[in-house]
Amino acid sequence: MSRFIPVNRHQQYLLPPSVDEWLPANHLARFLVEVIDQLDLSRLTSRYSGRGSAAHHPSVLLALLVYGYATGVFSSRKIERATYDSVAFRFLSAETHPDHDTLAHFRKTFLGELEDLFVQVLSLAQAMKLVRLGQISLDGTKIKANASKHKALSHGHIEKLEAQLREEVQALLQKAAEADGAEEPDGIDLPEELARRQDRLKALAEAKAKIVERVAERDARAQQDYEAKVARREGQRQAGKKPRGQEPKPPETGPKASDQINLTDEESRIMPSHAGFLQGYNSQAAVDVETMLIVATTVSQQTNDKQQVEPMLAEIEKLPEAWGSPKPCWPTRATSAPATCTPAANSRSNR
Repeated sequence: MSRFIPVNRHQQYLLPPSVDEWLPANHLARFLVEVIDQLDLSRLTSRYSGRGSAAHHPSVLLALLVYGYATGVFSSRKIERATYDSVAFRFLSAETHPDHDTLAHFRKTFLGELEDLFVQVLSLAQAMKLVRLGQISLDGTKIKANASKHKALSHGHIEKLEAQLREEVQALLQKAAEADGAEEPDGIDLPEELARRQDRLKALAEAKAKIVERVAERDARAQQDYEAKVARREGQRQAGKKPRGQEPKPPETGPKASDQINLTDEESRIMPSHAGFLQGYNSQAAVDVETMLIVATTVSQQTNDKQQVEPMLAEIEKLPEAWGSPKPCWPTRATSAPATCTPAANSRSNR
């Protein structure tokens, strides 16, 4: 006959339970608490006025956000729920339960200060000899915005909606003229219907104007590329060489029918990702290969990672000199062979 371990979900504790005993000694949540306790949070605590009800300490809110983001929990509502359901989150919150509004407000209010705390964490890692800049790896990942891609409107679709709304406005005006001669109203609030469509037309016009403004930047870059190609070919001719290929064509300017804007998050863009297309941003990270610590980050609206190399190098340049100098890596040959990394010949200028 089989023997089973007895289970009693109503067993009473002889002593008060301790969440601290439920986490392994090397758990990430314990490490976060130890690191955050060493950070200078005075720029955060000084922003609290002391009036009203007692506030959650910034160290608790910071720990919840960092652990949530590190484990793939980005929603403030899910983090709030995890302070009830997850042992690690309950340990970090010390059995308190900050609501999602508190978490979201904390993140928005202290966004600039959190960047400074990021540098403090790296400084602690450097003091513990966990990081010294050597071989740096750059990579990007698409991050979903807090907006649906179905809330995006293309320039072409906006023009169709504008035409449809103008037809509806004319039809309502015609109905209003007919209603003036009728003895009884037909039950439709014509002024309200007209006002609603006029407001929609105004919103669509503003969205179109923003698309045109955004496209102007793209047109300026395309024009610069075109002029550079023309100048390069002209230089070849003056040098007595015949330029290869077809003559460059002037770029087509102005908004295209496919140019989009998202009505919820105007700064986000449609991004290709491994799971298809998403409404979001292109986040870049520079990682120290030996320790796997992130040493620099940026966020871009460009979908192509190739355009982010120079901005990321500029971010690495801002790191303290004491952290060392990254090693430039050059391919051994024009194949898929691994790169050979050598120490920088003359400090940080060679990155």
